[in-house]
Amino acid sequence: MLQNFELAIEQFESPCLRGNPAGDPCRREVPVLIPRGRGAGGGPFPVVYILAGYTSGGLTFLNRRAWLPSFPEQVDRLRTCGLIGDVLFVMPDAFTTYGGSQYLNSAATGRYRDMIAEDLIPWVDARFPTLPSSRHRAVAGKSSGGFGALRFVMDSPGLFSAAACHSGDLYFEYSYRSDFPRLLQQIDRHGSLEKFIEWFLASPKKTSDGVLAMNIVAMAAAYSPNLSKPWRVDLPFDPRTGEIHPEVWARWLENDPVHRVESCAASLRGLRLLYFDCGSRDQFHLQYGLRIFRERLERLGIPHEAAEFDDDHTDTGYRYDVSLPKIWEAIRM
Repeated sequence: MLQNFELAIEQFESPCLRGNPAGDPCRREVPVLIPRGRGAGGGPFPVVYILAGYTSGGLTFLNRRAWLPSFPEQVDRLRTCGLIGDVLFVMPDAFTTYGGSQYLNSAATGRYRDMIAEDLIPWVDARFPTLPSSRHRAVAGKSSGGFGALRFVMDSPGLFSAAACHSGDLYFEYSYRSDFPRLLQQIDRHGSLEKFIEWFLASPKKTSDGVLAMNIVAMAAAYSPNLSKPWRVDLPFDPRTGEIHPEVWARWLENDPVHRVESCAASLRGLRLLYFDCGSRDQFHLQYGLRIFRERLERLGIPHEAAEFDDDHTDTGYRYDVSLPKIWEAIRM
């Protein structure tokens, strides 16, 4: 039983996702945590959008695991302890047939950036007692959700005033390329990209190797879509030899927050909070992306807070105990 929040699971329909190329639903379930009314007004409240990682959606934040609280239980405790105030939390669903969207607009998956920016945010502001300005709006997430949080504040100034990125996808040279051979091996095994995906989607058990291979397909759908190719993607390598295609790989790198710092410097300087962290033993080598990203921000004099934890890429939800009080201070009244 939550003491400080009420949980609503809302039915939300996104016009931006209607007719998307992947055929994924435009109607989604969106969990919303609403502060229990304090005083006669019962609001309005600042809002935090919490973005799920690859293979997950908003509903996964409601899950309990052994010895670990659900996200609603976690923020309820933070509120009880006075570490955050009355904040409204929204947990969007940006899941796709590929396993995720990276919260970007793509010709392969659909308009997932616009789904949040143009559809969901106005819908939330109209339906709930929010403070409907970017001054009181933040975005946070883990892994692909952390990447999405960074991309929103880098590419869409004036949408959010604070961001927290937990183990977000940074420095693609390390975080993705080491998994290219996983997809190549699956293509070798099944005979083609199409046959691998057909096998993967039909398989009753999603193996770790299969998920990591599918992740590369999902990233291609986000970063190098091509409607004329199988599954609407240009792979960043030759599917037979594995040789990197420089022109496709360059399209991926254009999406890497590390490579976008200079062009997005003005947007980042306008934030009230830019927080990011990573584990020092991250399986996808994201700690090096964090260090590079931090160094480039420092070189440009962009305010930020960064942290490394003695940890890896799994079970990082406890870090919201660090980021959410910072976000609260940035977006509170």
